Amino acid sequence: MTDVFRANSRGLFDFLAAALCLWAAAWHTPVGALVRGGIAKVSGSKSEGRPLLAYFSGGVYDAREIEVPVTPVLPDTLPSEVLAIVPPGTALGRGAFAVLSRQPASVRASAEQLGQRYQLASLQTPDDVATLVSRAKVDFVTDEGAVLALFAGPELARYAVSRARAEGRAPTLEVLSTQLPPGSTTFFEATSQALMFGTAYGLSWPVAPSTRVTSPFGSRNHPTLGRQQLHTGVDLSVAEGTQVKVVADGIVKRASEDAVNGKVIIIDHGRGVTTAYCHNSRLLVTTGEAVTAGQVISESGNTGRSTGPHLHYQLELGRRPVDPFVFRGHKPVAELPTVPSPANPRPVVPLAPPPGPSKALKAAFDAVGAAPPEATEVPP
Repeated sequence: MTDVFRANSRGLFDFLAAALCLWAAAWHTPVGALVRGGIAKVSGSKSEGRPLLAYFSGGVYDAREIEVPVTPVLPDTLPSEVLAIVPPGTALGRGAFAVLSRQPASVRASAEQLGQRYQLASLQTPDDVATLVSRAKVDFVTDEGAVLALFAGPELARYAVSRARAEGRAPTLEVLSTQLPPGSTTFFEATSQALMFGTAYGLSWPVAPSTRVTSPFGSRNHPTLGRQQLHTGVDLSVAEGTQVKVVADGIVKRASEDAVNGKVIIIDHGRGVTTAYCHNSRLLVTTGEAVTAGQVISESGNTGRSTGPHLHYQLELGRRPVDPFVFRGHKPVAELPTVPSPANPRPVVPLAPPPGPSKALKAAFDAVGAAPPEATEVPP
């Protein structure tokens, strides 16, 4: 009887182990993602397989089905400037102002009251919001705490900050989110959006500001495929061997080569902001390396699917490509899509999803995976 019981137990264990392996194969491998994507296409339903494949391939997967990216709302009061580095405080003020302008009247009124506490008569410009965040940071410790106070009110933000510090943790957005009571999701999302936009406003430029734009962001007639397709970045005309600089501090998410992007680098800047640099002739950083703003990370080239020496520079917010000039306030030589006004806003970019699979698994896929023949540069 004992032997039979043991045999049955082992059989049940083997069954559960096999089921776990099948689940892992279906949800955490490129093959499983392909199968789920195919089933979704046939049935007309949605699948998370494509985002998973995009992660494994560094973003090079089936650009034909990318939705038109969402453009963040830009207030008309934002000043214009050349492609220069914006101070962090100013950049965060712009991001917070852009999100605040979309909030309900009750949230805006609460923010005005917070401003009055810090001797600000009103919050009519991004500079006003930048000043408020700077002053509030003294009481709320971090940028995250100060921006949370802007949207959730000082009492709720102070409670979250106090709880975090009592637990011996820095009041980052992730920590503060765990201290917020139920029903605070909208405040957390607004804060996350503001920090993401603020990071995007603070990015510099990878090459000289005077560099000509040969192909802007948006729909274009693909130079090699010969049909209309979404161009997910901007092409910058630079000679082969030109130094390419990272636009902000970050971690190298990918530094490798494929048939479409050539020698490509993808940098994670945190807060849902990533940038990509494609078609390089030489890579000077490696995956997992920490980089600082202005550091030379590569030399431009003509590798991958390219019709001539140039740099494809791409900005993604929440894993959606957006026009990097939206955050620069400076129009390049080529025409760019018109930025929508607050009077007729589009939905804001969604929050970034959780991190993807392990680097080891992704590296293994990079080593054997071939890009689809009709792919374009680093779609999400």
